[in-house]
Amino acid sequence: MQEGLHITLASERLFQLWGFPITNSILTTWLVMAVLLLSAFLVGRRLSAVPGKVQNLFEMLYEYLFNYVEETLGDKKMAKRYVPFVTTIFLFILTANLFHFLPIFKTITIERGDTMVPLFHNVNSDLNSTLALALISFFVIELSGILTLGVLKYGSKFVNFRGGFMGFAVGLLELIGNLARLVSFSFRLFGAIFAGEVLLMVIGLFLPYVVPVPLMAFEVFIGVLQAAIFAILTLAFIKIAIEEPHGSEGHHKVEGQAQGAPVSTLASSQGAH
Repeated sequence: MQEGLHITLASERLFQLWGFPITNSILTTWLVMAVLLLSAFLVGRRLSAVPGKVQNLFEMLYEYLFNYVEETLGDKKMAKRYVPFVTTIFLFILTANLFHFLPIFKTITIERGDTMVPLFHNVNSDLNSTLALALISFFVIELSGILTLGVLKYGSKFVNFRGGFMGFAVGLLELIGNLARLVSFSFRLFGAIFAGEVLLMVIGLFLPYVVPVPLMAFEVFIGVLQAAIFAILTLAFIKIAIEEPHGSEGHHKVEGQAQGAPVSTLASSQGAH
């Protein structure tokens, strides 16, 4: 039974490239990126003024996504800026999650020393990968606030002496909450995908052929859901970052624009964890 399971928290090194260690999760990441780039190229090269069924489907999806981002941010210019980033985050996480169900995982191995190491490793069941995604989202969120409001105005959200001790304490909590996003972003995605991977492996070992099938369907749903959650929370935190600080002249105006944003409540509740 011990030979039937190969469960590792970390990815495993395959070889070195220019002195940098290449792990099986990095190799899988390159494969996911190659598939996405190839898909974009194949779809983009067949665009026409009179769209076919496939092009029409992609245009409908893009229009829905663009309207959603515009409704959330309350500004068409901002939507044009952030739709590519949010879409890329979603597609990358979704594709990486779905790739795990391909038969190449855990079946193709290479010899390294006295052990056989899987050539591919689920991208999001490696904490390094989810932490890298969290860092990318974190810096985009913070830079969005700085570039939109300016350094001093954005910094006043976290360092506020005008409101006395209470204002300073609230700003400090906001700063801690911002830093906590790195943990919540990375561990939420990693925990959900890694737990599903281990569950499928254990169930597949003890009850093969029948029980894993509905569990795999459920894990596909979880993979789609986690990709959507990551992208939506990134968008929601961008919305919060570009809002005017409390007490500024434009705050009430931005608040009125944000009333129709469908993810503001979700972002506030998630950011508190």
